[in-house]
Amino acid sequence: MPTPRFLTLDDVAEILNVSWAQVYALVRRRELIAIQIGGRGQWRVETDELERFIQQKYAEARAGAVPPADDSATADPDAPAEAPAGSAPPRGRRSRG
Repeated sequence: MPTPRFLTLDDVAEILNVSWAQVYALVRRRELIAIQIGGRGQWRVETDELERFIQQKYAEARAGAVPPADDSATADPDAPAEAPAGSAPPRGRRSRG
């Protein structure tokens, strides 16, 4: 059976061994290029695009590139965490009483 041209986000998640939500986040951030098919907006990733994404991540790893969102290595562990601009404050558990 020939390799399919397009993969679902579930297929991509299984290949990368991550969750569907993580793949969806990659698509929404346009790190992984996907197209929407049909009226229900089902996402499809071309196998060539998935391979390009994987090769890009290997190239970044070889170059020692650190993803911009991951600054934990240089952050002060004693400093309070800052929420991204425009984000809602974290929700805590309410005490009953």
